[in-house]
Amino acid sequence: MAYELQEFNVAAISLYPGLVRTESVTNAAEYFDLSNSESPQFLGRAVAALAADPNIMTKSGQVLVAASLALEYGFTDIDGTQPRPLTVDEA
Repeated sequence: MAYELQEFNVAAISLYPGLVRTESVTNAAEYFDLSNSESPQFLGRAVAALAADPNIMTKSGQVLVAASLALEYGFTDIDGTQPRPLTVDEA
């Protein structure tokens, strides 16, 4: 899709969140380690940062991790925390 949209200057990105504190996750909090979780708004902040990036086309066609984007663009979650990007070794 990114290849086909490139000629129209449209970026196509897959955005990967961490553990999001949805209603269902919060209700089952006893089964999850929420210490590195993200609010739903955190992903929205990642989308807003990407939308404001004048060089967005350099990221087109990639899978991007929301927590990594937070470090790159300098935003935090709504409670001021900085979720850390998870690696395969930590999963």
